Amino acid sequence: MNRLLILLFACSFVFASCGKEQLEKDVTKIQKYLDDKGLNAQSTDSGLHYIIEDEGTGTEHPTASSDVTVYYTGSFLDGSYFDASNGTPVTFNLQNVIQGWREGIPLFKKGGKGKLFIPSDLGYGPNDYGPIPGKSILIFDIELEDFE
Repeated sequence: MNRLLILLFACSFVFASCGKEQLEKDVTKIQKYLDDKGLNAQSTDSGLHYIIEDEGTGTEHPTASSDVTVYYTGSFLDGSYFDASNGTPVTFNLQNVIQGWREGIPLFKKGGKGKLFIPSDLGYGPNDYGPIPGKSILIFDIELEDFE
C-alpha cells in the first residue's frame, strides 16, 4: 500500500513538472509574439495573457459559470485561423469550454472586446482536438455581447 502511494506521488510530481515546463515554454512564446507585434498584455498567475481593447459597459462581469454570448475568432501564433463565429454570436455556458475561456471571458464586461492568449494547458493540452494540434497556444479575439 505504501509503495502504491509513493508511486502515485512520484507520478503526480513528474506530470506536474512536465506541465510546468510546457507552461514556461508557452509563456515565453506568447511574450515573444507580443514583443514582436508591439503589444502590451496583462497576465494572470495561470499564464493566460489578455488585452482589453474596449472595456465594455456596466460594472458586472460574467462568472466562470455564466451563460455568455460572444463573437470570436480563434487563431494560432503563426496567424492561421482554426475557428470563428463568422459574424454570428454564439451562446454557451462557460463551464462547458476550455479553462482559458472560463478564466478569460470573465475579465470582460458586456460589450467588451479584446484578445486572449491561451497557453496550451489552459486550452487542449497535449491532445489534438479537431484542427488544433496538441500543445497549441491559442489566440482568441473576443467580443462579449451579453451574459446571464
